[in-house]
Amino acid sequence: MITIEQKGNTAIATVLGEFALADFAEVENLVAGASTHLNLLVDLRNMADFTVDVAWEEIKFSKAHGHDFGKIAVLTSSQWVAWSAWLTRVISHAELDVFEDQAEAEAWLAE
Repeated sequence: MITIEQKGNTAIATVLGEFALADFAEVENLVAGASTHLNLLVDLRNMADFTVDVAWEEIKFSKAHGHDFGKIAVLTSSQWVAWSAWLTRVISHAELDVFEDQAEAEAWLAE
């Protein structure tokens, strides 16, 4: 399940439980409908798991829409999720960083 809240040019996507393809589609729709470059805060601290099709879609989406973002902040305490976020940096042109603290992530996005 995913919830998305938008504050100005920053969108906060919070994943709870399993991150499924339908959830990822909500992020894709948000980006497609944006009139400016979005900053994105992705809170994965309560993500239990993600489906394989989400991983594949994320790779395709990052390659195709890497220029559509300002900054992307990933919130997680999982080393595995942090590692996969760093891999995304290789294929995306967005500025991406990983945080464990939400206030730090929000401050970085506001810079």
